Amino acid sequence: MKRAVIQIRSVTDEIVDIDAMSQRFTDAWNRGAKGADAPFVLTFSSAAQLFSVISPKRWELIEGLQRLGPSTIRGLARALGRDVKRVHEDVSTLIDWGLIERDETGRVAVPFDEIEADFVLKGAAA
Repeated sequence: MKRAVIQIRSVTDEIVDIDAMSQRFTDAWNRGAKGADAPFVLTFSSAAQLFSVISPKRWELIEGLQRLGPSTIRGLARALGRDVKRVHEDVSTLIDWGLIERDETGRVAVPFDEIEADFVLKGAAA
């Protein structure tokens, strides 16, 4: 099963960032030894950055494309009841970010069986 993980990580401490990167490397190494696929990790620095890339319409597009399977942009736009030009723009952005892929026939698809979102919001210390 191919998985993607979308996360928001605002790291101000470089040591914490390096430790997290080291842990992801170790986890990927261990998964490789077991023959498991490493998830595709897409990290955003803020909620604003995440929502500028994955807007509600783009999330709806990803969901629709997962239901439809590989599709032409025109077919996807028709299924979503959206303008072809806007769907094309959204697909292009999502391809740039790795959440959608285009095959050799020009059809687009979500290459993941599962997409997990991981966000943590903490309050200021009292």
